Amino acid sequence: MSTIEIASLFESSKDLDRLRKEQEEVLLEINKIHKKLQTTPEMAEKSVDTLLLKLRALYVQAKELSENELNVSNALVGQLDALLQSGLSAAQRKKIEVNEQKKKRMKTDSDLSRLSPAASMTASLKGEQVAARVTPDNAEKDEWFVVKVIHFDREAKEFEVLDEEPGDDEESIQRKYKLPMSRIIPFPKRGDPSSAPDFPHGKPVLAVYPGTTALYKATVVNNRKKKTEDYLLEFDDDEEDGSLPKRTVPFYRVVPLPEGHRQ
Repeated sequence: MSTIEIASLFESSKDLDRLRKEQEEVLLEINKIHKKLQTTPEMAEKSVDTLLLKLRALYVQAKELSENELNVSNALVGQLDALLQSGLSAAQRKKIEVNEQKKKRMKTDSDLSRLSPAASMTASLKGEQVAARVTPDNAEKDEWFVVKVIHFDREAKEFEVLDEEPGDDEESIQRKYKLPMSRIIPFPKRGDPSSAPDFPHGKPVLAVYPGTTALYKATVVNNRKKKTEDYLLEFDDDEEDGSLPKRTVPFYRVVPLPEGHRQ
């Protein structure tokens, strides 16, 4: 192997390393946006179009980097094959081809998992209960209910959800809805208190009213000492004997109040 050939291989390997580092940086930015969409739904409600446009641009960049990485990798393989070809038997060449095919399949699976955080995020909600606004945008007031996610349509970017406990006026018929991401708020994990925002005293929130599956605007009236402690809330329009009673709601049934909430 000549000095020129070694230098060429070295330069190609440096290009490959650079492309992978750039992909990692893009992936970090993609994950930041998805975390923002999942943990701060009030921001997604306000600027979802801007976030999705930025997210699309990042995916395009990630795709281009991945294609460039594939081109550089193919060039390296070609250089190595050319150097080894003369000294390999037919059986040895066949073994290398089979191994390379396996590596390509493994890389495809790896790329899908690395460059599709949206899919993993939405897939993680399947079967989970979430807060959902079931009323249309032109409704006089927003109605939020606890529903179960049964499917996510990637092309339409819509969740299909099931209202498992409809009211008596619906004759106990379970209803399904197709809702955009902006009308879905994941609940904090019951077994992971660190996933729950810490709402201070006086903070307006959206919470499940005790004994129901409906969410209403409420105000936090206690400062919790532990992440696992319940919230003490005063619900709007819940007046009894001239005052608002303080009601206890678990931390995993309280979410941020969406901007522009109508009641």
